[in-house]
Amino acid sequence: MLEEVERWLSTRSWSATDRPLHQILAAKQRTGRTVSVVLPALNEEETVGDIAAVIRHDLMRQVPLVDELVVVDSGSTDRTSEVAAAAGATVVHRDEILPRVPAVPGKGEVLWRSLLVTSGDIVCFIDADLRDFSSEFVSGIVGPLLTDPDIDLVKGMYDRPLGGTAGQGGRVTELMARPLLNMHWPQLAGFVQPLGGEYAARRSLLEQLPFPVGYGVELGMLVDALHLVGLDALAQVDIGVRKHRHQDGQALGRMAAAIYRTAQLRLARGHLIRPSLTQFERGGDGFEPRTYSVDTEERPPMAEIAEYQARRAA
Repeated sequence: MLEEVERWLSTRSWSATDRPLHQILAAKQRTGRTVSVVLPALNEEETVGDIAAVIRHDLMRQVPLVDELVVVDSGSTDRTSEVAAAAGATVVHRDEILPRVPAVPGKGEVLWRSLLVTSGDIVCFIDADLRDFSSEFVSGIVGPLLTDPDIDLVKGMYDRPLGGTAGQGGRVTELMARPLLNMHWPQLAGFVQPLGGEYAARRSLLEQLPFPVGYGVELGMLVDALHLVGLDALAQVDIGVRKHRHQDGQALGRMAAAIYRTAQLRLARGHLIRPSLTQFERGGDGFEPRTYSVDTEERPPMAEIAEYQARRAA
């Protein structure tokens, strides 16, 4: 590990308990910074309501840490929107945001569009499939941004159990993302969960970043932030254990392909010769190929979008 990364681990890696809630609230009041929490959601009716309810109760009613709670529904066919609204979240549908730009499927697409329907100086992203959710997921990763003006982006780090076994989740991280980062961006080798969906950043940074539309968004954001603001502006906070729904092996393969593509673009800014992935499923006549396209689109920095510029000028 680079000496720079060892130093970073000792100065930019914290526990959620390192900043008590009263300290975070005092910093928020002193700085006047506002906080938006965004939950990207696709068919998450089983979990999105509980997450929204905890945030509303713990961080909006009991204490004024979160100013805005927005669920961006990316085309759910279940009751995600109704459940989220009943729990007190503002629900916005992906296709209603920036309608002149046709939406494409993908998590990164939803996160990018969320910048247009939120107003917080700090934007905190939380995946909507978490179970046993704690409000420390939000306060823990928002804390450094409110208390330290030199921090621009904070990632959550946590254990990810798989099938009752501790530390076995995050398979795409271990098999794809971590090797890529260690080989090509060794400054980022200290991040425990580089692909984690729980992180927060200053709007002033997010609006300058391009957003891969799909699963590559977290890796792309981390790499681009490194180049834009430097390693010391990035941090991570231990928020305990993350329990969520796990994808099957083939879905993980498609995720890994998208992440590799995102890394490739940042290494060469070239283009994929074959932006697709063929996998195999057993059918009635043996193994049958299934070919999926790999996300090849990225959204430009939000600061370049006319509607966003107009909103800021208003």
